[in-house]
Amino acid sequence: MNITEAVKKRFDQLCYEKGINYCKLASISGVPYTTVKSIFYNKSKNPGIATIKKLCDGLGISVTEFFDTDYFKQLEQEIK
Repeated sequence: MNITEAVKKRFDQLCYEKGINYCKLASISGVPYTTVKSIFYNKSKNPGIATIKKLCDGLGISVTEFFDTDYFKQLEQEIK
């Protein structure tokens, strides 16, 4: 798994846990729906940390909580 896939999976998990869809996430975080959609449909190859922070704010979690999961602890080395 790479970082882009890990970000998508983590947001998928959080939305599922909170019972919200992508449109609602965009609305509560102030991030354009097209940006959120591009993350969830793997169109965004490099979601910025500012966008991730806004989405975390909308979900009521810190960036530290977002990244403190096995998704990120088990990332493959991308520089070879």
